[in-house]
Amino acid sequence: MLAEIYEQPRALRETIERFVEQGRIFCTALGAIQADLQNCEKLIIAASGSSRHAGLAGEIQIEELCGLPVDVEYASEYAYRPSGTSPGTLVMVISQSGESADAIAALREARRRGAATLGVTNAPDSTIAREASATLLTRATPELAVPATKSFTTQLAVLFLFALRMAGEWDRMDSRAAAAHLGRLGAIPGHLEDLLDAWSAEALAAAQRFAGSKTFLCIGRGVHYAIAREGALKLKEISYSHAEGYPAGELLHGPNALLGEKSVVVALATRDAADADSVNRYERTLAVLEYVKAHRGRALVIASEKDDRARALGDCTLFVPGAPELLLPLLEVVPLQLFAYHFGVLHGCDVDHPRNLVKAVTT
Repeated sequence: MLAEIYEQPRALRETIERFVEQGRIFCTALGAIQADLQNCEKLIIAASGSSRHAGLAGEIQIEELCGLPVDVEYASEYAYRPSGTSPGTLVMVISQSGESADAIAALREARRRGAATLGVTNAPDSTIAREASATLLTRATPELAVPATKSFTTQLAVLFLFALRMAGEWDRMDSRAAAAHLGRLGAIPGHLEDLLDAWSAEALAAAQRFAGSKTFLCIGRGVHYAIAREGALKLKEISYSHAEGYPAGELLHGPNALLGEKSVVVALATRDAADADSVNRYERTLAVLEYVKAHRGRALVIASEKDDRARALGDCTLFVPGAPELLLPLLEVVPLQLFAYHFGVLHGCDVDHPRNLVKAVTT
């Protein structure tokens, strides 16, 4: 798992290079559904586990950059209820392995309902890659540890690129703005390379600080909620801890009863200083952290670099470099992966092969 966390800069760089050619996004990969993209009125994302969390982040990226309405479904639920799959609906199925039984069932049900389908997977020879109308293959290369790390961040990158492509299809963004977004995305792998060692050391120190904790309440607003969910899932999977992900404001609507010596609030409190909405969400998240501190709760905070206000509200703080709001998830999820890794190892867990888990749920 640790090796694959460290492979993420390479995986992201190769995924971006695979799909961006002279400023053009998905030059040939979406040719089979080009007409469907032009006529698309709604996107349904069906996925499970970490892939669904990537879809939740992608929902906000796509809606904010191009205005296309997005629904994110559990793959295990999609085939068993009406979903409003009407003409003009594109169904995207995300699966690291491409062999998840629930994802395959969702894909086949979408086809039965007459929808064009788009697969996002890391496995070129998988069922989803073969059966989807079009497929976007990430470049994570085989992921051997059961917990998703590099497959998750490459999915995030592909979804961001899809948002940019659809913004072009819908005339919501000109080529100059798209190039600026691509430049900022292209800078992410370098940031990760520069910070992985420092983050790992800081995450180990945080794991040691909170070693006796039994409950983790992971919170974030907007696109960061998806990463809070993913951070909680990593802790569940590899340390067998009770961990839940919430929109930050929801902490005060019941989960705050769990604040105490054995619990930790993991708060995503990053911000894009150039984005007024991002700053507003950040301020509201700090207000929740002030509540946690006033009630003697403990907090691990993921914050933007040089943010002394966030540092003052956390027992431990890990900093990420500045980035646009919709790209911050690619940075902030990595310290959470490292924290979960070190916390699991500290408690003697087999983080590569956690109990009861398999890489692909095929039944």
